[in-house]
Amino acid sequence: MTSPSISLSPITTVIASAVAAMAIINPAFAEAAAGGSGGFASLIPLVLIMVIFYFLLIRPQQKKLKEHRNLVDELKKGDNILTGGGLYGKVIDVKEDILKVEIADGVRINVKRDTIAGLTDIGPAKEKASKGKPAKKAKPVKATPAAVTEEKVAESSDADSTDSKDKA
Repeated sequence: MTSPSISLSPITTVIASAVAAMAIINPAFAEAAAGGSGGFASLIPLVLIMVIFYFLLIRPQQKKLKEHRNLVDELKKGDNILTGGGLYGKVIDVKEDILKVEIADGVRINVKRDTIAGLTDIGPAKEKASKGKPAKKAKPVKATPAAVTEEKVAESSDADSTDSKDKA
């Protein structure tokens, strides 16, 4: 079973933190620290820090999250996008939570909506062909580490043998 999640607004969180701080501070300590004056004056710096954190950290993050949610909800067929993994592509099909994205000619992948980082002007990669001719396929190169090492050993032994002949 899943437990119900409780979401509190940032203001509620700040107020709850302030109330918890007031409950933790012993009134005797508060009076001694303030020189016998009211206990509320000692909480002013704490409240001030909470307000600063709200305006500098919490509020901008919520704005950015809201903008991203709107962007993801408004995606449509034909949009050029950038995924969180750094892939550029064009949206081909839009379903409820999954987008079909073309990242190159004939290469289509399914992407979860939440992983979209943003819209771009750059579309999917296009295959380059030279003036009507199909592009040449590259020949596969088979080089194992053992073969490369054997070639280097053979070259170095040849170089050593020629050096010894030159000295003699």
